[in-house]
Amino acid sequence: MRSTPAGAGARIPRRAAILALGLAALTAAGCTTQSNDAPSSAGKAADRQLLQIPAADRQAAPELRGETLTGEQIALADYRGKIVVINVWGSWCAPCRAEAPHLQKVFEDTRDQGVAFLGINTRDATKTNALNFEEEFGITYPSLWDPAGRQLLTFKGTISPSAIPSTVVIDTKGRIAARALKALSETELRKMIDPLLKEG
Repeated sequence: MRSTPAGAGARIPRRAAILALGLAALTAAGCTTQSNDAPSSAGKAADRQLLQIPAADRQAAPELRGETLTGEQIALADYRGKIVVINVWGSWCAPCRAEAPHLQKVFEDTRDQGVAFLGINTRDATKTNALNFEEEFGITYPSLWDPAGRQLLTFKGTISPSAIPSTVVIDTKGRIAARALKALSETELRKMIDPLLKEG
C-alpha cells in the first residue's frame, strides 16, 4: 500500500486545511465514551446521543459515493430499498474498537432481513491501518475510504454523524431515520433498526 509522501515544506491547499481543522474538532468531540455534561444534565446528554426520527420528520440522506478500502466503487444509492446502517469509524479510535464486534454481529443477524451495513473510515493515515482493523474484528461489510472527511461533509444540513464513532440508519426510502453519537452496544443498535423492520 502507498503511504503518504513526506513533504514537510509542501503547502497545504486551503480547502484541505479547512477539512483537517473540521475533523480535528469533530474528533475532539467524539471518540470518547465520556461526557463533559454536568451530572444534572446527563440524561439530556444521553438523549442527544441516541436519536430516533419519526417518519414524517425524516430528511433525505446525502448521495454518498466513493472508493472502498478494497478499491471498489460504491454508492449509498446502490442500497435503495434496504435499511442501511452507516457507521463512521477509525482504527485509531478506542470506542470504535469496542463497538466493532457488535456491528458485525448485528450485520450478520439482519442482512437476510433487508439490512445493509456501510462503514465510513476516516482519519486513518493509510488503508493498511483500516484493513488491519477490519481483519482483527472480522468486519465483512464494506467501508468507504475517507481519510480527509469529505464524505462526512455531505451530511451538512441534515441529521449528521458529528462524532467518531457515529452511526446513522437510513430507511428503505433513503431517509435518515436514526442517529447515534457514541459507541453502540448490540442492544442499542438493534433498537435503532427494529422499528424500521416493522415499518415494512
